[in-house]
Amino acid sequence: MESLEIKEKVLIALEEIRPFLAADGGDISLVGIDDDRIVRVQLHGACVGCSVNQMTLKSGVEMTIKKHVPQIEQVVNIEV
Repeated sequence: MESLEIKEKVLIALEEIRPFLAADGGDISLVGIDDDRIVRVQLHGACVGCSVNQMTLKSGVEMTIKKHVPQIEQVVNIEV
């Protein structure tokens, strides 16, 4: 699978997650994908500094992305 296809599938996964984050006043954006295995995202709004954002990242975001793109190994949040 080529990188563009991986990116498209990751974006589809993020769209699936977005309504749940928006319900809590947050959002997420794709920063990049390293070596087609590590997805870098940035959480926005209420998700920034939220005490459960690591749990959201692992159980919600990472799980959904892996469902769409099984070869993804990890999802990391890039903080600014």
